[in-house]
Amino acid sequence: MRFAIMPLLALSTALPLHAQTPPGNSAPRLTAIVDPIPAAADRNFEGVITLDVDASLITRGIVEVQERVPVTRPGPIYLLYPKWIPGDHRPSGSIDRLAGLQITANGKKLGWRRDTVDASAFRVDVPAGVTVLTIEFQYLSAPSSLFTPQMLRWSSLLLYPAGYFVRDIAVQAALRLPDGWTGASALSSGPIGSTASFDTVPLDTLVDSPVLTGRHIKSLDLGANVSLAAAGEKEEQLTVSPKQLEGLRSLVEQADRLFGARHFDRYAFLVSISARNGGTGVEHHRSSENYEDDAFFTSPDENPDAQTILPHEYAHSWNGKFRRPADLWTPDYRTPMQDDLLWVYEGQTSFWESVLAARSGLLSREMILGRFASLAATYMEAQPGSRWRSLQDTTAEPLIFRGSSPSPSWQRDFDFYTEAALLWLDVDQLIREQSAGKRSLDDFARAFFGPRDGDWGEVTYDFDDVVAALNAVARHDWGSFLRRHLEQTDGTAPVDWIDRGGYRLVWRDRPNSYDLAVDKADGITDYTHSIGLTLGAGNKVASVLWDGPAFKAGLSPRTTLVSVNGVPYSIQVLEDAIRSAASTRQPIVLGAKDEDGEHDFSIEWTGGLRYPWLEKAVKGIAPLDRTLSPLPR
Repeated sequence: MRFAIMPLLALSTALPLHAQTPPGNSAPRLTAIVDPIPAAADRNFEGVITLDVDASLITRGIVEVQERVPVTRPGPIYLLYPKWIPGDHRPSGSIDRLAGLQITANGKKLGWRRDTVDASAFRVDVPAGVTVLTIEFQYLSAPSSLFTPQMLRWSSLLLYPAGYFVRDIAVQAALRLPDGWTGASALSSGPIGSTASFDTVPLDTLVDSPVLTGRHIKSLDLGANVSLAAAGEKEEQLTVSPKQLEGLRSLVEQADRLFGARHFDRYAFLVSISARNGGTGVEHHRSSENYEDDAFFTSPDENPDAQTILPHEYAHSWNGKFRRPADLWTPDYRTPMQDDLLWVYEGQTSFWESVLAARSGLLSREMILGRFASLAATYMEAQPGSRWRSLQDTTAEPLIFRGSSPSPSWQRDFDFYTEAALLWLDVDQLIREQSAGKRSLDDFARAFFGPRDGDWGEVTYDFDDVVAALNAVARHDWGSFLRRHLEQTDGTAPVDWIDRGGYRLVWRDRPNSYDLAVDKADGITDYTHSIGLTLGAGNKVASVLWDGPAFKAGLSPRTTLVSVNGVPYSIQVLEDAIRSAASTRQPIVLGAKDEDGEHDFSIEWTGGLRYPWLEKAVKGIAPLDRTLSPLPR
């Protein structure tokens, strides 16, 4: 080795120094990204796509798809897997679950290539003489019980040709379910059997019409071409009380009176009942996906938030589906959505969910007032993130959120739902005050969301349209009013509605009925407004209010409490200590353990137990009472 190296060393010393050491670091040239995929154009797609979905193995997590896509000329074609799904506000397409993709024509296998930038796009070179592409693949998901309801979303079960508005592509779909299963969908006016063929519809209508499936399904007629189909793991989960049925039917009536028009021919609430569900929903024009826990029907008073999901999704048929922000509407499922008006789309819908729940009787007025008190208190003193992040900026959260926030009170997250609901409460009460009670946000809703009865297309809007519609109801500088609330970062909460509405926010040493029920349903004990933390199962700290007393003492989530002032921990011991500190003025010492051992944390808090309530400040019927009162026939 030594002798072999020597000549190389000699050679290297003979070379000029500049030949070995470039004057600077290597600098590659920029490679331009060229998008070869044709943009969506408003032109008719020639022919009808046939889509056959075999979900007979869905409990094993397997759905088989066969699709036939007409083609009119040879050459390259791009097939797209839906990526930006309406209602999700983010690129939520499940391309990661597509498997086994095979494309054939005239019995011969064709090659395909995934786009190097857009992983949801596939290029296929169509040979001469081919008129139809046959596409086969599987959609894979986690296996589940034979009795667990499933929601089939067509957006996960198809490819479509690029270059067209999805409303211009016709699709004829067929579905096979496991033996003994049935389904429900806005695609059908009645129950769906274990096999079904649907009418040919535009692709956007198909994607907007999911199918609820399961072994145990119960259907309810809510009147006026509105139905509810519920699928559960057990028959007994589907027992609806007369009171709840009355509330659901009243919901339909109150929405009709509020908006004054309908933008659907029929509507189906699709309700999946399972202990695995977390209480969420997805809106569609003529239906909604509603994921409720197993006590939704059998114990409706246990979780008040669950009772607002159906009102929320139903209101979206008007606010979100018929009227939609212009930059949120897209011509296909590849064009990115822009979320900057979600404070209207979701925020005002969150306002209406509470109002409609109260007006219909799904929730009591007391429960809704407790809900409003809880929200107001949160944004008045338990959301310090509003000192750096505006409400407007939270509309970007669907693009940012990755499952959980380390410190939601400081980072903020989906406040365009909850804080924006308070903003619309402010608008409602300001209109009522300025019009001496003659007008309200009801008038805005009827004018803005209610025109063109029977039209279930989409009408888009922008910020100026919202301002103009508000001014048509009550003259005010609404542009400045809204911009100030949306863009401010001074920690100010939109709570003027409390005083204008004839109420005051007060603090008591026990939770209101809403907070009590929600905390029990969520399995937490909430001390946010006192020592600044919440506790979950097993005495674990679930959250810590940024810059609150527990935060300043050094506590963090996932710590487990073991003692209070040297006494073994219990809820009663902790609450007694919080009360006692109000008179002794001594710190509350919490013993806690984590992976590093046990530690003591000295919490400086002498304010006692504090929970928010709304208390009426005027005699008789207050303006806020009128907001929550049912609309007359």
